[in-house]
Amino acid sequence: MKIRNLFSATAAILLFATASIAQTNISIATAYQDTNFHTQNVAQFAADVEEMTNGEITFTLHTGASLLKMPEIMRGVQTGQVQAGEILLSAYGQESPFFEVDGIPFLSRGQRTAWQVYELTLPFIEARLEEKGIMPLFAVPWPGQGLYAQKAINATSDFEGVKFRAYNALTARFAELMGAIPTTVQSAEVPQAFATGVVSAMITSAATGNYTKAWDFTSHYYDVNAMNNKNMVIMNSDTFNGLSEEHQMAILTAAAKAETRGWIVSNDVQAELTANLSANGMTVDSPNDDLLAQLQEIGATMVQEWLEKAGEEGAAFYSTYQALDQ
Repeated sequence: MKIRNLFSATAAILLFATASIAQTNISIATAYQDTNFHTQNVAQFAADVEEMTNGEITFTLHTGASLLKMPEIMRGVQTGQVQAGEILLSAYGQESPFFEVDGIPFLSRGQRTAWQVYELTLPFIEARLEEKGIMPLFAVPWPGQGLYAQKAINATSDFEGVKFRAYNALTARFAELMGAIPTTVQSAEVPQAFATGVVSAMITSAATGNYTKAWDFTSHYYDVNAMNNKNMVIMNSDTFNGLSEEHQMAILTAAAKAETRGWIVSNDVQAELTANLSANGMTVDSPNDDLLAQLQEIGATMVQEWLEKAGEEGAAFYSTYQALDQ
């Protein structure tokens, strides 16, 4: 009887061990809150993978920078501290000029041209990530960026000496070229930064304006549609390569769905969220012709600066991009 019980116990242990081996949990870090459409898209991606693998692959989402802050996520994925993560690609411009190209003001003008930039630069982005042992899964743009201020803005000179929130090197340079004083502030810290006077103006999407309740600390929003920065979901290459071909295919299939879905949602939410800024008391307007021309001139300067950094590969991309029917 004791032997039979021993065999039963051993069988149960082996069954548990087999089940444990068959199931893989992947931690994924993101810097954005659960209400953010990017986060919701990542959550749906995770749910799709779990469904397609019958629960053999699961994801644990760590949202709101609870595990890693945005600047730490790429390194965390590279080292295996976390198996996957969502990054604002342009925040890593120091790693490669191609990571920040979508953050150049007015290089692209809306989602159609943003997609052209993405298609043309993706091979360069993939190659640089692969050098780091990172696999890109999918990317989704933010809605077009607009200017937030605590007063009416008629010219870039109105930002002279203003403390301006930056979230990457390009927005810092953008602020400098307007005569503003750039201060790096992550998305989750925006309300506090305004409340404490660390910054008093910013350029970001209507989505971020809604998520941070920008109407509590700014009064004017100018819909300049300056650029469509992308978030990219990445995965540690060793983790991905360690999965079965079936599980790899499930992740890639879910990633393709997430990318398509995310681009559609990003486009759809822009008008709704811009209207919501107005509904909450903000003055929402288009820039006057002089202001727009000044902003576009700054964008042209930043394109040239980027080309100097990006070398022959950057020049080849830009030449091909300009030749497209935009």
